[in-house]
Amino acid sequence: MRVLSGIQPSGKLHIGNYFGAMRQNLKLQAENEGFYFIADYHALTSNPDPTELRQNIIDVALDYLALGLDAERTVFWRQSDVPEITELTWILSCVTPMGLLQRCTSYKDKVAQGLTPNHGLFAYPVLQAADILAFHSELVPVGADQKQHIEVTRDIAGYFNNTYGETLTLPEDHILDSVAVVPGVDGRKMSKSYDNTIAMFDGEKKLKKTIMRIVTDSTPVEEPKDPEKCNVFALLKLVAGEDELSEWENKYKAGGMGYGDVKKRLAELVIEYFRPYREKRLELENNLDYVNGVLEKGAQRAKAVAQKTLNDVRKAVGL
Repeated sequence: MRVLSGIQPSGKLHIGNYFGAMRQNLKLQAENEGFYFIADYHALTSNPDPTELRQNIIDVALDYLALGLDAERTVFWRQSDVPEITELTWILSCVTPMGLLQRCTSYKDKVAQGLTPNHGLFAYPVLQAADILAFHSELVPVGADQKQHIEVTRDIAGYFNNTYGETLTLPEDHILDSVAVVPGVDGRKMSKSYDNTIAMFDGEKKLKKTIMRIVTDSTPVEEPKDPEKCNVFALLKLVAGEDELSEWENKYKAGGMGYGDVKKRLAELVIEYFRPYREKRLELENNLDYVNGVLEKGAQRAKAVAQKTLNDVRKAVGL
């Protein structure tokens, strides 16, 4: 099946990005036709600093390639290198009811988080639909909280097909099931918007310092603790083996264990888990010509598919 996924270059990627989506996407590429892109058009909705945006784009490319993206098998590109997407967005905008966009919860959530309302932020579901529909994507991996995005895309494709004839492929969502929510250091969902992330490629000292800041309750050391209500234990589940996890669970319930002890162990495990990926990333940092070449080649492959879709769409609407 053709699988499509995009990720915004809006800052350092963190372990929530990895365990929540990237790890599953990398597994999907082994048995499917992967189309993965860096969503830099989407990043513009928050008006980022241009220099910072360019660096973030390269950082996302480095991260994905270091984590195991197969550039020969998977099409990997910068969204802005395929301008057919923006033309398709306009055409889709002309069949998208205002009410559909007004019902989208993501816009309200982001404004509530402090983002300045703008048209791009409000209408970005149409751009997202263009991302998906341009490539006749069959499967779009998302978290359970993002299912509405795919429903909106299906609605938009349906409006277009009903108006102009069967042209666009309606995608199916693929709910990522391994980790619903990865908690941040403050206990809320790990998100750059909340400034509560653990960046997987930070240096070891910074990683340790960040992990030691994870919020816990005030249960005294000698008292038993509930591991299922602990943010540290939730993160430990991501990187510890079953036997070690069982040992920590027993320590929680027995009492006599301080949260500092489990935080230190979590830091060790996170550092060790990402060590080989960190080493690979350092190699790639010293070969940016290769990284840029991967993105350019990916853009050519993506563009060829998007051009065919856009030609069909233009013909359907009378252009």
